[in-house]
Amino acid sequence: MLRAAVLVLLLANAGYYAWAQGLLRSWGWAPPEQSEPQRLEQQIQPENLRLGRANGAGTTPNANANGGEAPATPPAPASTPAPSTSEAAPASAPTVAAAEPAPCLQAGTFEKGQFDALRTATAGLPAGSWTLEPISLTGRWMVYMGRFADEDTLEKKRAELRARKVPYDRPGAALEPGLSLGRFSTEEAAERALATLGTQGVRTARVVQERTDATGYVLRLPAATAALRTQAEGQLRGMLASRPFRACG
Repeated sequence: MLRAAVLVLLLANAGYYAWAQGLLRSWGWAPPEQSEPQRLEQQIQPENLRLGRANGAGTTPNANANGGEAPATPPAPASTPAPSTSEAAPASAPTVAAAEPAPCLQAGTFEKGQFDALRTATAGLPAGSWTLEPISLTGRWMVYMGRFADEDTLEKKRAELRARKVPYDRPGAALEPGLSLGRFSTEEAAERALATLGTQGVRTARVVQERTDATGYVLRLPAATAALRTQAEGQLRGMLASRPFRACG
């Protein structure tokens, strides 16, 4: 029985396949044809039918009743892309280097007797651009030769000192005409220098006190621009000859 049932199923499937494929049409056994020739006759210029895409969505537009294409929806305008955050920012303007501050300069030391002359010479400088700062001056001693009677005697002493290789200098206006063989901050130091000079053949020198304890003054330019320095050097030309400006200490 089982073999007979299997055989019947196989014959039924083969018969259905032959009927569905139209193999039995000549015997009058076949499925009805699905065609509408009347619609084909009603088409106008079917060769103009084209397939297209609406809005890029990949769908085929519907054909109208006359076989033409349905009007495509115009594409939406492309939106402006947002600026990328990875784009380099425009270069900033170059940074202007800050100007260096004007240096502080000072000249001195000036003695108390020169104070009034200093005030007069600096009166033409811009207000607030300078100061006169007092400082304490300790006494000073000098190994001194002089005073000489005339310039000829002074020149002979200079020649003798050069021959003995002893350095000398001008002693200052108060001790002219004469020669300074060294200045010292204590009297003891001056006496030791005098004894050393005696071994070199110097016989007429002596120790004198050049200056007692006193108050001196330093001219200070806290912000000395080039223009201010030039003006100050012009107005104090004589006083700065032996005391030029230097960096503030």
